[in-house]
Amino acid sequence: MTLQENLDVLANLSHVVADMNYLVPMVERPRNYAYDPPAGVSRTNAEHEAHAVKISDARPIAGQVSLDANGFSLIDHRSAVKDFFDDEEVRRVYYPEIERIVKEATGAYRVHIFDHTTRRRVPDAEAQANAPRQPVRRVHIDHTARSGPQRVRDLLPDEAEELLKGRVQVVNVWRPIKGPLLDSPLAVCDATSIRFEDLVPSDLVYQHRVGETYSVKYSPDHRWYYVPRMRTDEALLLKCSDTSAGVPARFTPHSAFTDPTAPLDAPPRESIEVRTLVFHR
Repeated sequence: MTLQENLDVLANLSHVVADMNYLVPMVERPRNYAYDPPAGVSRTNAEHEAHAVKISDARPIAGQVSLDANGFSLIDHRSAVKDFFDDEEVRRVYYPEIERIVKEATGAYRVHIFDHTTRRRVPDAEAQANAPRQPVRRVHIDHTARSGPQRVRDLLPDEAEELLKGRVQVVNVWRPIKGPLLDSPLAVCDATSIRFEDLVPSDLVYQHRVGETYSVKYSPDHRWYYVPRMRTDEALLLKCSDTSAGVPARFTPHSAFTDPTAPLDAPPRESIEVRTLVFHR
């Protein structure tokens, strides 16, 4: 397919227009707490503002996009997991599945799964002490050029320096637990449509460590995609960071959003994401 044919395909994709919440430029370094902060301290010092963006259907171009070229890919995969809210079953059954998926997608010789998160949207979650994790409705990237390698040092300290001599990626695998997904779908931004200046290193404060993520400033150049009515036998692979400067896509913004075409009685989103360190020689 020629470049012009590719551009024509992209221009004619079906799409929705929806709000994405971007960081309001600020002087301070953005900070978010991953737990209830100390008394008198706000959960975040950052403000976000909504920008209406076009979010295109990724299915027609699924065979053309890839982790290295765009920062994301869509795959078919039927999991053997019966209950994704059973952490033991997820680690026993799903982790080996994810390891195989990521190795096949990246050509890596080793994949280290370091955690997973299940989410179930519930109304008024912020007012509930034990509410499940909610979809994240702000544009962000889970890791940065600094924090990707740092996770290797944190999690694999005895091997880190040797592993970091090769190429290292952080790749997330995301899927709906119930489908077809209508409520709060995940949108991903083509990593080649962002500029490095759009990315703002931000502190993510845990009780025993401080991680670093990227908040994202708005640009009309950003190209957004999602998978309408995503099924449970589909998964999105999302590259959060990559130590290789030789590939087009290294850092991929993403966010949940409100699909304006979803029915008001759409079942609340349930999803799982698995985070992996990916090693190349």
